Amino acid sequence: MKKGIISIVIAVVAAVTSVSCMGPGKIIKTGDPKLMYSKALEYYGKEKWSKASLLFEAVQHYYMGTTAQDSISFFNARCKFKDRDWDSASTLLDEFRRQFGNSVFIEDAEGMYALCFYFMSPQPTRDQTVTSQAIIAITEFMSRYPDSTRNDDFQKIIDELTQRLHDKAYINAYTYYKIGRHKSAIVAFKNALKQYPESSHREEIMYYIVKSSYELAHNSIESKQTDRYLSMLDSYYSFLSEFPESKYIKELKRLEKEAKDYMDRNNKEKI
Repeated sequence: MKKGIISIVIAVVAAVTSVSCMGPGKIIKTGDPKLMYSKALEYYGKEKWSKASLLFEAVQHYYMGTTAQDSISFFNARCKFKDRDWDSASTLLDEFRRQFGNSVFIEDAEGMYALCFYFMSPQPTRDQTVTSQAIIAITEFMSRYPDSTRNDDFQKIIDELTQRLHDKAYINAYTYYKIGRHKSAIVAFKNALKQYPESSHREEIMYYIVKSSYELAHNSIESKQTDRYLSMLDSYYSFLSEFPESKYIKELKRLEKEAKDYMDRNNKEKI
C-alpha cells in the first residue's frame, strides 16, 4: 500500500515539475485551456509580460462569452503596456474599451490607453500627430473620470504635451527664417500665434515676425518696399506694446529707424 501511495506522489510531483518546466510554446501545444490560463496568470504575477501575453492570446478564444473574457483581454493588453509595446497596447486597449464598457477594468484600461499615446509622442522636431492624439485621449479620460487619482498627473502631462506642440510650431516657423524664406516665415509665425496664442515662445515669435518682415522689405523690389516696410512697422508696434521691456527692443528700434528713414527718403523723392 505504501509503495502505491509513494508511486502516486512521485507521479504527481513529476507531472507538476514537468508543467513548471514547460515554456509557453509547449503549454499552448497541450491544448488545455485551464493550464494555459493558470500559467498565464502565474507569468503575469511574476511580471513576465511577454510569456504571459503569449498564453493569454492563445487561450482567449476558449473563454469567449464567459465571465473571464474581459479579464483575459485586459491582462493581455496590460502585458503589452508593461512590455512597452505601446502600439500593440493602444490597439488592444481601444478594442477592450469598446467591447467591455461595463468592465471593472474599464477605468484602468482607458487610463493606460491615454498613456500609450503619451509614451509614443515624439520630440518637437518630429511630426506631432500622436501628441495631439495623446492630449485628446487624456482630456477625454479626465472628463469621464473627474474624481480619478490620476488626474493631477494627467494635467501635468497635458501641460508637457502642449508645450511640445508650442515648440513644434515655433521650430517649423524658425526653420523658414533660418533658410531665408522670410515670407513663408511670417506666415508660419503668425499661424503659430493664431493656433497657440498662449505659447511660451510668444515673445520670440513676435520678434521674428518683425525681423522677417524687415528682411522681406529690405530685399524686395522697390515697388513693394513701401508696403512691406509699413507692414514691418505694424508688427514692430504690436511687439513694442506687448513687450516694452524686451531684450530685443534695442535691436528692433534700429530696424524701425531704418524703415522710417527709407519711408522719408521715398516720400521726398516723390515730391
